[in-house]
Amino acid sequence: MRFDLTDLRLFLSVHESGTITEAARRCHITTASASERIKGMEDVLGVLLLNRSHRGVQLTPAGRTLLHHASVVVQQMERMHGDLGQYSSGIKGHVRLLGNTSACNEHLPALLGTFLKRHPDISIDLEERTSTDIADLIRQGMADIGLVADSADLHDLQLFPVGADRLVVITGPEYPEAIANPASLAQISHLDFAGLVAGSALQEHIAAHGRQAGRHLHYRVRVRSIDAVCRMVGNGVGIAIVPLAAAKRHRRAQQLNIIALSDAWACRNLVLCVRDSEQLPAYVTALMQHILAPE
Repeated sequence: MRFDLTDLRLFLSVHESGTITEAARRCHITTASASERIKGMEDVLGVLLLNRSHRGVQLTPAGRTLLHHASVVVQQMERMHGDLGQYSSGIKGHVRLLGNTSACNEHLPALLGTFLKRHPDISIDLEERTSTDIADLIRQGMADIGLVADSADLHDLQLFPVGADRLVVITGPEYPEAIANPASLAQISHLDFAGLVAGSALQEHIAAHGRQAGRHLHYRVRVRSIDAVCRMVGNGVGIAIVPLAAAKRHRRAQQLNIIALSDAWACRNLVLCVRDSEQLPAYVTALMQHILAPE
């Protein structure tokens, strides 16, 4: 049985993305090559690893077993490269970092910029996911570090506080509706919203709580960034729910009004989560320490 690291990384990516096409893109190989590698693994093992359909792929029981072992092997190899790299020309390695919308848009860009300048031999994959998905992926060993809202289920993970991650309502300078301050989602659910495209972590978070309250929010426009949401609101296109840090950053330029959101789920904190900080490679520890205590 001979699987190389490309095979194992590809299989991990197939599980994360749910499609061979997307996994191939992430691994920088063609879809045909990815399909051939997966088929080769199945032929060697003599079992199906994936159930394929027009909607994507799902792991078989044998595939789930391989997933566990592939995750362990890839982590061990990356840890070995990272630890040994310290003895040559500085810390080297590749970090898989997951963050919720607020982390990816507000907290991480500047931090990662300064970190990568100081560590030219470290590379980072940053992906936005919901806090719940991030916690699951960290537990499964599919990523190294997660930045999540503490409202998610974070059992079996080590947690380190990063800062407040409160959500607020914003309106434009000439918004015609009177809104109480603070306001609940139920009180504003009848209004027109500007929001992020479907699938974004913050959008899924808001939608889930809307469903729990029996409310369906109407979106006049959906865009791909929080910055664009704030600009839309500033130009009179509805209201929005955004992280407080983003609202403050855009308040002056867009003349935004900031209204507290009274729902308990809006009052949250951002935490860094890992499986076991003592088992992290040196390059992952370096990034973790930089996020927690930036110089």
